[in-house]
Amino acid sequence: MAEEKIKGAVKDLTEGEPAKLIFYFTLPLLAGNVFQQLFGFVDTLIVGRFLGVEALAAVGCTGSLMFLMLGFVMGMTSGFSIYTGQRFGAKDFPGIRYSVVVCLTLSIIATIILSAVGVIYCRELLIFMQTPPEILDGAYSFIVIIYGGVGGFVIIQMQSNLIRALGDSKMPTVIQATTLCLNILLEPVAIIVLNLGIPGAAGATILSLILGNIICFIYIKKKVPLLHVKKEDFKFDKQVVIEHLKIGLPMGFQTSIIAIGAVVLQMALNGLGPIAVASFAAAQRVDSIATMPMMSFGIAISAYTAQNFGAQKFSRISDGVKKTIWMSCSFSVAIAIINILFGTKLIEIFVGEGQDQIIEYGQIFLVTNGVCYWILALLFIFRSTLQGLGKSFVPTVAGAMELFMRIAAAIFLVDLLGYQGACLANPMAWAGSCIPLAIAFFIIRKNMKNFLEREEGHV
Repeated sequence: MAEEKIKGAVKDLTEGEPAKLIFYFTLPLLAGNVFQQLFGFVDTLIVGRFLGVEALAAVGCTGSLMFLMLGFVMGMTSGFSIYTGQRFGAKDFPGIRYSVVVCLTLSIIATIILSAVGVIYCRELLIFMQTPPEILDGAYSFIVIIYGGVGGFVIIQMQSNLIRALGDSKMPTVIQATTLCLNILLEPVAIIVLNLGIPGAAGATILSLILGNIICFIYIKKKVPLLHVKKEDFKFDKQVVIEHLKIGLPMGFQTSIIAIGAVVLQMALNGLGPIAVASFAAAQRVDSIATMPMMSFGIAISAYTAQNFGAQKFSRISDGVKKTIWMSCSFSVAIAIINILFGTKLIEIFVGEGQDQIIEYGQIFLVTNGVCYWILALLFIFRSTLQGLGKSFVPTVAGAMELFMRIAAAIFLVDLLGYQGACLANPMAWAGSCIPLAIAFFIIRKNMKNFLEREEGHV
C-alpha cells in the first residue's frame, strides 16, 4: 500500500509511449516557464506603463545582470535534481532522500555566496556596462534588491526541480502561477499605492517568492513523501556530494557564461542610447515567452533522460529524443510566425501607443530571432539530453561558444550594423552552441547503441 501511494504521488517516465509522456510532461512545464518569465514581464509592463520609458530602460538594462545570477541558479538547481531523477529511475529511495539533503544544503550555501557578491558588486557592474547616467540609479535600486533576495529564487527553484525530478511537472506550475498572482497583486500596490517606485517593483517580486516558497514547502510536506528526509539521511557522503556538484555547477556556469556574453552585448547596446535599450528590453520580454516551448521540451527531455538512464533503458532515450525534436521544432516554426506577424502589437503592450521607433526596433529583434527558433529548439534538446545523462563537459564548451558568438556580435556587428547587429547576437550564439552539442549527442547515441547490441549478444 505504501508503495502504491508513493507511485501515485509521482510519475514514472521509464514506462509508456515516449512521445506521449514527454508531451504531457511538457505542457505544465510550458505553463510554468511562462509564469516564470511573466515575473519579468510584469515588472517591465507595470514599470513601463506607470513610471515611463526611462524607468523601463532602467529596469530593462538589468536584464543581463539578472540573467547572470538567476540563470546560474536555474542551471545549478536543475543539475542537482538530475541526480535525484537518476536515483528515482533506479528506484533507490534512500538515495532520493539523501539527494534532497545535499540539494538543499548546497542551495543554502550558494544563496549566501551569490547574495553577498551580488549586493557588493552590482553597482560597479552597471557602471562597467556603461549604463547611461540618466538610468543608472534606477537600475541599481532595482537590481540590488533582487540580488539581496536571491535566496527566495534559489529555494523555490530547488524545491520545484526536486518535485519535477520525480515526474510531477503539474504542481510546480500551480505554485509558480500562485506566486505570479501574488506578484501581480503586490507590485501595483508597491508602485502606485505606496509610491515606492522601482524599488517597490523589486521588493514585491521578492515578497511573492517568499510566499511561494512557503506554499511549495507545505505541498511537499503533505503530498510528496519521497522527499521527506529522515534523521539518518543527515550524513556526509563525499562521493554523492561530488556527483551533485559535477552536474549542478557546470550547468550553472554554462548559463553564467552565456550571461557574460549578454552583459557584453548590453554594454554595446547601452552605447546606442535609451531608445535602443528600451526597444531591446521590450522585445526580449516577448521573445523570452516565445521561446518557452523550446525550453520546456528541453527540461522535459532532461527529466525523461535522467530517469531512463537510472533505469538503464538506453533505447528509450534515443526514441524520446527523436520524437521531441519533431514536436519542439514544429512549435518553434508556429511561434516564429506569430512573432513575425503580430510582434508590433505585442511590443506595444509594454510601451503603449505612439512609441513608433521603439516598436519598429523591437520588431527587427523579433523577426531576426524568430526565423532561427528551430536552431534554439535543437540546442535545448541536445544540451538537456546530455545533462540528463550526467555529461557536463560538452554543454560547458557549448556555453563558451555562445559567449564567444555574443562577444563577437557586440564588438564587431554592433559597430558595423548598429541595432541590427545586436539582434543577430542570439542566432549566432545558438548556431555556435548547437554544433558541438549535436556532435556529442550522436557520438554518445552510437556508443549506447553499441552497448545494447553487445548486451543482447550476451543474452
